[in-house]
Amino acid sequence: MTVAKVYLVGAGPGDPELITVKGRRLLENADCILYDHLASSDLLDLAPASAERIYVGKKKSEHALSQEEICSLLVERGKRGLTVVRLKGGDPFIFGRGGEEAEALADAGLAFEVVPGVTSPLGIAAYTGVPLTHRDHTSVVTFITGHDVSKIDWSKVGTSETLVIFMGISHFDEIARCIVAGGRSAGTPAMAVRWGTRPDQEVLTGTLESLPGLIHAHALKPPATIVVGDVVRLHGKLNWYERLPLFGQRIVVTRAREQAAALAALLHNLGAEVIELPTIDIRAADDYTALDNAIKNLREYGWLIFTSANGVRFFFERLDRSQLDLRAIKGRICAIGPATRDALERFHLKVDCVAEEYVAEGLLKALAAFDLAGVRVLIARAAVARDLLPTELARRGAQVEVVEAYRTAAPPDLAQLAAGELGRKPDWITFTSSSTAQNLVDAVGAEALRGVKCASIGPVTSATLRQNGIPVAVEASIYTIPGLIQALLDNLNA
Repeated sequence: MTVAKVYLVGAGPGDPELITVKGRRLLENADCILYDHLASSDLLDLAPASAERIYVGKKKSEHALSQEEICSLLVERGKRGLTVVRLKGGDPFIFGRGGEEAEALADAGLAFEVVPGVTSPLGIAAYTGVPLTHRDHTSVVTFITGHDVSKIDWSKVGTSETLVIFMGISHFDEIARCIVAGGRSAGTPAMAVRWGTRPDQEVLTGTLESLPGLIHAHALKPPATIVVGDVVRLHGKLNWYERLPLFGQRIVVTRAREQAAALAALLHNLGAEVIELPTIDIRAADDYTALDNAIKNLREYGWLIFTSANGVRFFFERLDRSQLDLRAIKGRICAIGPATRDALERFHLKVDCVAEEYVAEGLLKALAAFDLAGVRVLIARAAVARDLLPTELARRGAQVEVVEAYRTAAPPDLAQLAAGELGRKPDWITFTSSSTAQNLVDAVGAEALRGVKCASIGPVTSATLRQNGIPVAVEASIYTIPGLIQALLDNLNA
């Protein structure tokens, strides 16, 4: 249970998966969220749809609200008796002004909690392979802000074995000179990291002497953190993150929103920056009369054929609404592939037949071993689908009934969303069905996809792309999500 109060929550350094378990739970129960520029927007999706979301971010020269206005908002929303989450990049108490906000809440007599987060130096250390402490190199770490160079006695702090400088990227020329003037060797290793822990992480390594020039040459902008010390030498040896196979690849996922998570997570774990752009909505059928009638006569079917996990989900939702249950299934069950089989097995049903190739042709091949003459066959599927399967089964003598279990449609705002996301210049677009491909082409036109490599889950989807004049860079040899990812990896390793 989450008690209504104000929570100052650390969002972590950038990777949304680095938020704490408690921080996640609080977001899931929030009435109001005040969030920073550096807090991952993905974390906002954890909150209820009804939660109020207020951007209070600060950039170098752009402040949505002053600190006083943020504190006033926290107090005002807190006095309403709401569960308020103040979502702050990194940790609230490490250069996050969390102390000021906690004081404002305490002065107002409001209950509050502080939930720590992974501060950016710790995230950067982990994701660049630069341990801030190391028995062979350093036992002292100093965190310092470089926002106002003149206020710091660099002759004292600059000699710290490991020095971590927040907000110092714009002033590092001067900072480096001050540190060297204070007695530190100009050859001391130094590193600047922008967007640490994110797939677009940028790392520049050099020395106190060379790093300022590298920052200018690469036009490295805030937000960035600088690490100075011998531990920076370990970057080349321990840098695991940038060695992930899909690091640096920006990949669009076009699956329906409720189905995108599995593919997105696999790509993220391989280092990719994932852009979710659902080009298809999965919706209930317009009319369930045919399916409901089929369910009433479920005992009479010799075969039930499912061509997608969506078909399974909607079929059993209608079964649950009927007067029958699983005991009414007397016939054999066929699934188009492992994802559909898994969906059926979650209902504790054994699948009698699974296609080796996860398309209609594969189903027909798998069913060739069975005598279907005179057998009633029920196919519960999308409203629009290829006619090959029912036509061929009828030719073999089966009494085929095709019923609509669900329908697909393009999201109403697809053209606008696609224009924005494709403007981010992705490296890849993944397509997991013909509908995801056709809907995107219809929304933005084939020309908008030029210059972006397209990855297809199988030959039917590839055919749709090619019919629209779009080249297919890779096609999965196994028509599954893992097969699609493997095709991407094979292409990059070729």
